[in-house]
Amino acid sequence: MSGLVHLLTIPFLLAMFLAINMGGSGTSPSFSAAYGANVIKRTLIPGLFGIMVLAGALLAGKQVNLTLGVGLLEQHFFTPFNTSIILLSIGLSLLAANLLGVPQSTSQSTVLSIAGAATALDGLNTHKLFVEIIPTWIILPIVSFAIMFALSKWLFPLFEGKAFSVDYPRLNQHRGLKTLLILSSMYVAFSIGANNVANAAAPIASLTANELGREALDHFLPIIILSVLVVAPCFAIGSSLLGHKVTRTTGKEIVAVNPFYATIIAILVASLLIFASVTKGIPTSLVQLNSAAFIALSITKNGVKETFRNRTVKRFFTVWAVAPAFAYVLTYVLIQAFK
Repeated sequence: MSGLVHLLTIPFLLAMFLAINMGGSGTSPSFSAAYGANVIKRTLIPGLFGIMVLAGALLAGKQVNLTLGVGLLEQHFFTPFNTSIILLSIGLSLLAANLLGVPQSTSQSTVLSIAGAATALDGLNTHKLFVEIIPTWIILPIVSFAIMFALSKWLFPLFEGKAFSVDYPRLNQHRGLKTLLILSSMYVAFSIGANNVANAAAPIASLTANELGREALDHFLPIIILSVLVVAPCFAIGSSLLGHKVTRTTGKEIVAVNPFYATIIAILVASLLIFASVTKGIPTSLVQLNSAAFIALSITKNGVKETFRNRTVKRFFTVWAVAPAFAYVLTYVLIQAFK
């Protein structure tokens, strides 16, 4: 048993470290609007965030864990070395994006890192990657953009002068909107749990099952649950340690939004993320769904040319293309070199 614990120590520590970083970054799309509006105390955010992430992972995260744990690469390939390389590559790609100041999809980096390992080991499930996952990455941001564009272009103008126009300083006068903003923040945290916890939990679940032997492979679900229970609390730790630095409203560098728009976007992207999680278990980018909605809002307010001249928008598209590719190449090269 001590030998098994020794083998699992490094991968588990890497998974927990990754979860802490995801928890810190995940606080932004979930609670930054509510925090910036002073409708919730900073000290309450890590607890609420952690509870909702854990609930989302346990109640709606099963399919995503199966996709990342067995769907792309068979379990027997999840050795301590391979799993450590996968988690390290994800972490480095996330670090590179953070240094550039661009929120990056950990889900895409995770998928491409596992795909890189699978390619090096001749075990890639190409149907899962190219027929199910990648088309979803293309379609859902388009859906997010289209819905927000339609709402902002044709529906919201019909209600100008009401809750749509309330700014943050006057939010305390609108109790219903305050409550809705807090609930939408919790809803986003739930969706993060449903989709993103698997990025760290699934590789170590497959590793643990692989190391325990055949019987464990046949009873994978309890191991997934135990892995989630180890990883999900690290999101709350990350929120507590890193999340307090988030003081600006999500999307501010793309377009300024009032509390109502922030709430609608939160509900929209969280719903799409949960849909991707519970239907086919597709790991999906919350930040890309979020940004697509903000870009749609910016176009209706500022126009197409002004929106795409925005340096933040240009930087987003560049890093979104480079970071997952970096995770794929790094994992492939390292495993190919040492296999």
